This record gives sequence, structure tokens and C-alpha cells, in this order.
Amino acid sequence: MKDNNHKEGNTLLLIDDDPNLILLVTDYLKFQGYEVLTAENGQQALETLATSSPDLIICDVMMPEMDGYSFVKKLRNDLDKQWLPVIFLSAKGQSADRVKGLEEGADLYIVKPFEPEVLVGQVRSTLRLAERLRDSNNTKNPIESSFPSVPKDIELTLTEKKVVHFVAQGLPNREIAEKLHVSQRTVESHVSNMLNKTNLNNRTELARWAVETNLS
Repeated sequence: MKDNNHKEGNTLLLIDDDPNLILLVTDYLKFQGYEVLTAENGQQALETLATSSPDLIICDVMMPEMDGYSFVKKLRNDLDKQWLPVIFLSAKGQSADRVKGLEEGADLYIVKPFEPEVLVGQVRSTLRLAERLRDSNNTKNPIESSFPSVPKDIELTLTEKKVVHFVAQGLPNREIAEKLHVSQRTVESHVSNMLNKTNLNNRTELARWAVETNLS
């Protein structure tokens, strides 16, 4: 049964070199009411983005020609497209792989194989969060909180406050490092420390928390 809780007209870009996965996931997402664009690798996805404007991207990590990491780096450097939420799909499920995916600029990381219902749930959640962040940036009003509880006594260092400010703006670690004149590894360390301090799961939640607490 189709669920109509998401915004009508949402378009998703699905990037994967596995034709069977493309077929199955596309059919399932369309059944849920989404419009779906597809690409076989990062380079083809960039060509699609030149003429299309999806609301969210679902991207495999390991692909020929241009992998997911390289694609997301290029996406985050595009001023018109860098705000697009990205969900990584990957068979690489180690903690280090998940951390790398998030630090490279993805908003969520889902390990293959996965249940289609889980992917759809994450798509809906990510779209809602992206919409609330955009609304918040436009209205400058607080947005309703509905993500993991963050301790009230969190203390961030001055550098961490600067880093999270740029995270909330959607900047990748490389650009943050350039703005703060530090190494990218230093930025990655600060992001990881803040995720540990706040009990949040990823950069998207960290960005939302920064907006809600006026750190952005």
C-alpha cells in the first residue's frame, strides 16, 4: 500500500552499477509514489544533475568511472547542488567504512543488503529533515526537535563551534579545513568528537542540532 506521508512530487536520483538493484529499488520507490532518476556511476549522475533537480540522492559507493566518494566531493563543491542530501549504499559495513562515508559528505550510510522498507523510511526521514533545515534557514525560527536527545551540558571548544557552524551550512570537510586553515584530518577529528559529545549519529543530525541551538 502506498504511503502518502512524503511531499508529493519528490524526485530521487538513484546511482548504482548493479542493474538488478536499480530495477528492484526503482520499482519499490515508484510504488511508494516517488519519481526516480537513475545513473550507473558518478560521472553519469553529474550529467543527469546538469539537467535535473532531484530532492535527494541515493548513491552506491564502489562504482566504475567515478565512485561514490568522488561523486559526493564534486557535488559538495557545486554551490547550486551542495545542499542535496545523500544516502550512501554500500556492502562495506565496517565502522571505519561508515565513518569515512559520513566524513566524505554523505548524510546517511546504509549497508547492503538492506530491506526496501528501511531505505524508504530513511528517505522520508532525510527529506523531512532537509525541508525543515531549509525552512529554518529561510525563517530563522526554531524548528521542532525530533532526533536523539542531546545532553544539555554539552561544551564545545571554540574550534568545534566554528566547525559545526560550517557543517550546518553544508560545507564538506575539505572546505571547512581551508576556511579554518587547518588540516582536513583535524576537521574530521572535531566532527567525530562532536558526534560523540552529542550522541548524534551523523552530520545531518549535527547540522540540525546546530541550527536549533543557534550555533549556525
